[in-house]
Amino acid sequence: MNKKIKTEAVDHLFQAVLALRSVDECYSFFEDVCTVNELLSLSQRYEVAKMLREKKTYLEIAEQTGASTATISRVNRSLNYGNDGYDMIFKRLDQE
Repeated sequence: MNKKIKTEAVDHLFQAVLALRSVDECYSFFEDVCTVNELLSLSQRYEVAKMLREKKTYLEIAEQTGASTATISRVNRSLNYGNDGYDMIFKRLDQE
C-alpha cells in the first residue's frame, strides 16, 4: 500500500464507496465525485486491465479502448508489479 495515499480522508472515501449498494448508486455517487473525464479514464484503465489479462495485444487494446500505449503500459505495470488489486477484483468477479 502506498503510504502517500493512506490518509484519513482517503479512508473516508473508501468507506463511502463500500456503502454503495447498486450500480445506480455508483453512478449517482461517482458522477458527483468525479468529472466525466476522470470517470471515463478509470473505466478505460479497468477495460485495459481486463484485455491485458485476456492476452490482447497493445494494438488491439488501443483500437478497442482508445487508450494510449502509455496508459496501457501503466496498467500493465500495475498488473505485473502493483498491489494485486486488479487480480483480487477479477478473481472475485470470476467466482460470481
